[in-house]
Amino acid sequence: MLPKYDIIVVGGGHAGCEAAYAAAKMGSQVLLVTMNLQNIAQMSCNPAMGGVAKGQIVREIDALGGGSGKVTDRSAIQFKMLNLSKGPAMWSPRTQNDRMRFAEEWRLQLERTDNVHFWQDMVNGLIVEEGKLKGVKTVMGQEIFSDAVVLTNGTFLNGLIHLGEKNFKGGRSGEGASYGITEQLIELGFEAGRMKTGTPPRVDGRSLDYSKMEEQPGDENPSKFSYSNDTSSLAEQRSCYITYTNDLTHEILRSGFDRSPMFNGAIKSVGPRYCPSIEDKINRFAERNRHQIFVEPEGWNTVEVYVNGFSTSLPEEVQYEALKTIPGFENVKMFRPGYAIEYDYFPPTQLKHSLETKLVDNLFFAGQINGTTGYEEAASQGLMAGINAHLKLVGKKPFVLSRSDAYIGVLIDDLITKGTKEPYRMFTSRAEFRILLRQDNADLRLTKLGHDIGLASDDQLKKVEDKIRVTNSIKDLLKKVSLSPEEVNPLLEERRSALIKQKQKANSILLRPHITLDDIRSVSEFLNAKLTEIDEGNADALIQAEIQIKYDGYISREQENALKLNRLEEVKIPPYTDYSSLSSLSAEAVEKLTKIQPTTIGQASRISGVSPSDVSILLVYLGR
Repeated sequence: MLPKYDIIVVGGGHAGCEAAYAAAKMGSQVLLVTMNLQNIAQMSCNPAMGGVAKGQIVREIDALGGGSGKVTDRSAIQFKMLNLSKGPAMWSPRTQNDRMRFAEEWRLQLERTDNVHFWQDMVNGLIVEEGKLKGVKTVMGQEIFSDAVVLTNGTFLNGLIHLGEKNFKGGRSGEGASYGITEQLIELGFEAGRMKTGTPPRVDGRSLDYSKMEEQPGDENPSKFSYSNDTSSLAEQRSCYITYTNDLTHEILRSGFDRSPMFNGAIKSVGPRYCPSIEDKINRFAERNRHQIFVEPEGWNTVEVYVNGFSTSLPEEVQYEALKTIPGFENVKMFRPGYAIEYDYFPPTQLKHSLETKLVDNLFFAGQINGTTGYEEAASQGLMAGINAHLKLVGKKPFVLSRSDAYIGVLIDDLITKGTKEPYRMFTSRAEFRILLRQDNADLRLTKLGHDIGLASDDQLKKVEDKIRVTNSIKDLLKKVSLSPEEVNPLLEERRSALIKQKQKANSILLRPHITLDDIRSVSEFLNAKLTEIDEGNADALIQAEIQIKYDGYISREQENALKLNRLEEVKIPPYTDYSSLSSLSAEAVEKLTKIQPTTIGQASRISGVSPSDVSILLVYLGR
């Protein structure tokens, strides 16, 4: 009944949406198969996008031509730039979002995209012939053929939901689990594992007393995620709130530990280290008498509230009694309890850097199936899998981002090279070159690359070229304009910085700590007038020029280090190298190298258990 497609994307979550969107924009005929078309792009957990490192990923997706940035902007109810008190490498954009509008915006964006087709069904098998993917099978008996398949199954593969002593099969609250795929992949030779994640209760905002909480408004001058002119910053915002647990809260929670699947052995898999359940927090950090609770609205017009920081799988009556002890929650009404969910994943060392599997040609994995956690991590993998599935079919080489190109490159390289035994979450500390990988320059780093592969538009590229041109003109201006002692010394004295005795160039003054471009504009009428001419519509260029001048030494040093690393990435290792024949390698190195089959010396050097001496032996073997 259904025709053959170029690519089938299985699953309509964040990874699936990006995979379908990217491959279709590049020209492939894409079928998005999902169990329920009404639940495309559900924010299954918190109604937010971005945050530390995650915000950088969303901007990278947008810079490459993906869809998450625009969808996020169009459904945002609050915007905050985190870590502004730190250096620009740590600045991280984050939004609160309207859950229903986010899903609607993704659905509409996909429907407006030529080449995206939809089918509601559950995929329960793959059609594989002679080690090559040929299509999928569904529970309704359909055999749908394609040249490539991207699996983005989220938490649905053999999903098991835990709530106190009860457990039931499901991939998400109110939705069934998916069966058949794991078992078939194991038969094909794949290694599988189990992971666990959880979510907090949702409550009725009308039953909360916000006067007992600390208000957390958005930024006074909010920015946005997408670099394009298709979205705009928020004119109004909704506040979040902070409150705290206390000793009584913890006492009530502990009373339910004997019925907690976390402690009674019902949950056997590993949960996210950096987003622990409330029972895990009070057990591991018993010395702390309170924990933060973030009270987050779920949208513009709904009364539903997300209780961030209270992820739990305790019995619902324990959850309810504990919530009532939190300031502001004394009269709380619960919409639905929190729960934990266990699901299947496949250790990502079984993938190539393109996210294609090593065992089956034209089969790609993206998202939680690879052991990650978080919307942003999933979306970025979906984008890369969609891109590479399309490129594979048109006979072009894979599109791979290096660790110095993007956080997306760090994420995928970590997964492929090191694997993960717990839900992987991105942090800035995972990147060696985070001064290069800032949220403000994702377009400068990636839009040309996205345009070269046919994903980023001509308009996107022109906008970046204009930004580069204006940034350079601002830097040139600051190098030419001199500031006199009379102009700048009052400012320097106020900031407790050494005074000048003769004129100095503006860029030299800008290098000083605690001196900003706005400071310099305030003391030089000439410079302010010139920059005001540029200012209109070029705020990003002004920020970029200031960062590039102020941190030039650090940026240059990291670029040099990145070049050194990239030289190792250029030393290729032949496929199917017999490492056991290299007698000088350590036994651990032989085992790890044989399992992961790194493609370059750079990748080999990052494998846990491969020492610098092992790398030297490989270089000698390769004649380098």
